[in-house]
Amino acid sequence: MTNFVVVIPSRYASVRLPGKPLLEINGKPMIQHVYERGVESGAAEVVIATDDERIAVVAESFGAAVCMTRDDHQSGTERIAEVSDVLDWDEAQIVVNLQGDEPSMPAALIEQCAALLSDGAADIATLASPFLSRDDFENPGCVKVIRDNNDRAIYFSRAAIPYARDRANIELAMDTALHHHGIYAYRCGMLRRFVAAEPSALEISEQLEQLRALALGMTISVAVPVERPGIGVDTREDLLRAGRELSV
Repeated sequence: MTNFVVVIPSRYASVRLPGKPLLEINGKPMIQHVYERGVESGAAEVVIATDDERIAVVAESFGAAVCMTRDDHQSGTERIAEVSDVLDWDEAQIVVNLQGDEPSMPAALIEQCAALLSDGAADIATLASPFLSRDDFENPGCVKVIRDNNDRAIYFSRAAIPYARDRANIELAMDTALHHHGIYAYRCGMLRRFVAAEPSALEISEQLEQLRALALGMTISVAVPVERPGIGVDTREDLLRAGRELSV
């Protein structure tokens, strides 16, 4: 079994859903559901990383390990890198970035993502599923990834890629692309190199930080998950839907 740790970056501020980590789903704060998925994955350690005392107090009340971080991070990835330094994790340690708004992320996928790095062939690992609809494929809110023949990421985009020049081939384009899920595994050495680098022009244009890794020449292994993950929570409607998913 792959030895890995999980860090859950969590911040209180959210434009669309303020206080999101502490909102209740089926009687528990959302951050507790996410933490439980991390524990169920078999991780050697699960840490909630936050700069907000309100989140820390709630997390500690249900027994979670908490690492307080700076409040000037621009992304969860930066927050996780700080945790790796504070806890002095080895360069080779595999860490999974489990986002704090993914209460329905199956534990099996956390382990699957970490295992993609076990052979040392890739720098970063992530998961992506086939598209369920043309609307999702053409929606800029759904990130697309295309892979090479070795299941390495070629490019991520908010645009519908690959572009079907002959619109009769739109189904082929949809079958070629995958719908990216926001879960990542890194080795700490690569994570530190990533956050030390300046954002690339590609990243700034698309507002997708994984493009920085590609610009740096890092390899990203992309696997289809063994089961499709549940919904991430960005809105009140998502919160209700997550509650229904977790009740099944």
